[in-house]
Parts: sequence; C-alpha cells; structure tokens
Amino acid sequence: MPIGPLPFEGDNAVPTESTPRVGTAVEPHPVLDAYYGDRTQRQRFVRGLFNRTAHHYDRINAIFALGSGSWYRSQCLRRAGLQPGMRVLDVAIGTGLVAREAVSLCGNPGDVIGLDLSEAMLAEARRSLPIPLIQGVADALPLADASVDLVTIGYALRHVGDLTATFREFRRVLRPGGTVLVMEIGRPRRPVTRHLMNAYLGMVVPAVSRLSGGGESGRTLMRYYWETIDRCVEPEVITAAMAAAGLAQVRCDTDYDLFKNYTGKRQAEVTASGAE
Repeated sequence: MPIGPLPFEGDNAVPTESTPRVGTAVEPHPVLDAYYGDRTQRQRFVRGLFNRTAHHYDRINAIFALGSGSWYRSQCLRRAGLQPGMRVLDVAIGTGLVAREAVSLCGNPGDVIGLDLSEAMLAEARRSLPIPLIQGVADALPLADASVDLVTIGYALRHVGDLTATFREFRRVLRPGGTVLVMEIGRPRRPVTRHLMNAYLGMVVPAVSRLSGGGESGRTLMRYYWETIDRCVEPEVITAAMAAAGLAQVRCDTDYDLFKNYTGKRQAEVTASGAE
C-alpha cells in the first residue's frame, strides 16, 4: 500500500453562498481557549488528551453512549451499504468501537483499516482487533487513491482541523461509487433536549468519568466533548463542506434529535464516450 497522500485532482462543487470555497478552511468549531491557545495547538492538545485517556476510554464511553452502542453503530454501517467484500477505512478508530462492527459485517479483518492520531488509542485497538492500523490524521491520509469502498469516522469529526480538506481526502481514497459515513452527535434542535444534554453531558458525565477511574483527564475529555458538540457548526455547514470537496448525494439524517449521520458518495467516473 503506498504511503503518503497524493494530490487531489477531483472536480469541486460549484461554490454558492452556502458552499465553502476551494482553499477556504472550514473549522468544525471555534478555538476553545480553555483547552488550547490557538488553532495551531488543537492537534497537539487532542492527541495528548486521547493518549492520556485511552486506557479507560471504553469505560468512559459506556457512560457517555446514550444508546449509541454496538447495535447503533452496526445499524449505521448497514444503512451506508457495508457488505462483505468491501474495503473500509475507519478514521479516528479510537479503541475500535466502529471498526469492530465493520469487521463483523465484512467478515474479513483484513478488509478493515484503522487510522488514528493517538498512538495510545491504536495500542488499545490492537488488543482486540487483528486489522491493519496506521497512525495518521484525517486531512492527510496515508492511503493510495481509490483504495477503499467506505470511509467512516465515528464521533470524531469535531476534532479535525479543516472539514473541507478532510472530506477531500476521504473522496480521494474512495473508489468510484464509494461512500463516506460520518457518525456524529449534534447540538439538539429542541430546547428541552438541549438543556437535558447540557446537564448530562456537560456536568454529570464528566463528574462520573472522573470518579470511575478516568481521573481529571477523564473529566477534561468529557467536558471537551460536550463543548465541541455545543459549539460545532450547523449540519448545513458540514454538508456544504462535503459537497465542496466533490462528494455527491450528500445528506444528513438525524436520530433522536441528537445523532447525526452524514453520507456522501464519490461518483463513478464518466469517460468522453459516456461509459463509466
């Protein structure tokens, strides 16, 4: 497998007032100065935070899950069209929660590749998943062009630096007809749901995470999670970034006023004669 990203040469969507323009960085949320000073420090902060919490992340996630357990991740993958024989790249694999369901659906561990910024998270994933693992970042994927059928990222899009650059990379490594699946938690639209989530995710979960063995790093992780959710850009900005990166059939589905599932496809190439 060639290592190192290759130049993106796909056509971009025609910019509109709601579509990010080529070359314009689209951040998932503003700088959170309670955690890092400026956007250049974000990646280092996120890597350090996940390195410190990797060994008890699954315990924290079980508290945080809110129904997004293995059955829900499997359902999302099925809806995205994952079938045996397809090759999957799971970006921000973490401890392997999404990848584990992908392996179950694919049937062959060799067909699922895991990538993460955090070496500690990759070490945790390696304990239970006999799949290829790569350390890397979402906006510079060390994979060849057109090498996978499905790119997934589960509850980690808020941690990338540039949405459009990330989606360009996702499109680049997809084979024609391939799919991007983004599983995220979005800011609830209904005021009552937002107040409940603010109390639960903003206060209860961080406190329980600290007391259950995560310590101060566990508390910081879950506080940071909620603040990135609460201050994340609107779904329309994310779908516009997907379209600007050249993805087609872009859509966002919402479950329970909280869980967002973004999908988009790399269109099959059409030759001058009209044949694919």
